[in-house]
Amino acid sequence: MTTGLSSNLSFIRRAFLQKRVVVTPAHSNAQNNSWRRAAIIAVPYLWMILFFLVPFLIIFKISLSVTAIAIPPYSPLVTFEEGAMQIILHLENYTYIFTDPDGTYIRSYLKSLQVAAFSTLFCLLIGYPIAWALATAKPAMRNVLFMLVIMPSWTSFVVRIYAWMTLMKKDGLINDILMALGIVSEPVQILQTDLAVYIGIVYCYLPYMVLPLFSALMKVDYSLIEAASDLGCRPIKTFFNTLIPQTKSGIVAGSMLVFIPAIGEYVIPELLGGKSSILIGRILWQEFFNNRDWPLACAVAILMLIILVIPIVFFYKLERKEQEKGNARN
Repeated sequence: MTTGLSSNLSFIRRAFLQKRVVVTPAHSNAQNNSWRRAAIIAVPYLWMILFFLVPFLIIFKISLSVTAIAIPPYSPLVTFEEGAMQIILHLENYTYIFTDPDGTYIRSYLKSLQVAAFSTLFCLLIGYPIAWALATAKPAMRNVLFMLVIMPSWTSFVVRIYAWMTLMKKDGLINDILMALGIVSEPVQILQTDLAVYIGIVYCYLPYMVLPLFSALMKVDYSLIEAASDLGCRPIKTFFNTLIPQTKSGIVAGSMLVFIPAIGEYVIPELLGGKSSILIGRILWQEFFNNRDWPLACAVAILMLIILVIPIVFFYKLERKEQEKGNARN
């Protein structure tokens, strides 16, 4: 019986050895690489879910409620009465934005779009020559110019705005220079105007325009510019027909980096702007903290996000077309 048992065990052992899958080192490395790749890819997705999707869903939920004297100051969407669950959605906040008798919210949206668009244009007009100077400078000088561009960003955002408030006061340095040069005979009102808002936004967001433009200009094929010049092409025509198409990606990227945050800017209009500078950021602050109307403020924020999606989609489609063109050339 012992002999039969041992023979059966040996038979089972041989069958197992024949069916066993041998894991080679290459197979193990491939599995480890796939796990690492999945973990690396999962990190940005997890970040976007936690810090964008979840807050967005919370804000959207609050926007469908109404103001209530409670903590937090809005009514719940889901209630239970007599053992039955009720879901109550309110759209009054969204309709009120468009039917407000004073038109405050529509005007604030339009004003924010205007300020963001003109600020982006000014940053582009000022930033392109700066980026060109960086790209064409010698390496040693380029480092110095690069430091001058990014050095203001090392200080606090609010501190820089307060510094501009000091410069633009009636007894500030700007008015002193204008009066010393004889341009004006008395101090002019610069602070608490739309001009001050434009100056503050352009000053603070200019590096975000310069850096993408600098990156695009470093990849320019300058032989095309030389060829256009040799063929007698005018400088302005060479600029628009040769240089601009090659730096289109940098222009769009820099414009998005300036335009999107400028729409919701709050600090600069609050400190530098006057009563007429009612941008959407100030409206959100007033509704959240002054009026304590969280549902209406969340509805305003949701509509602002929808507006911001439009340039983001445009930028994505443009980048996709550029990538397809690059792949076709290769």
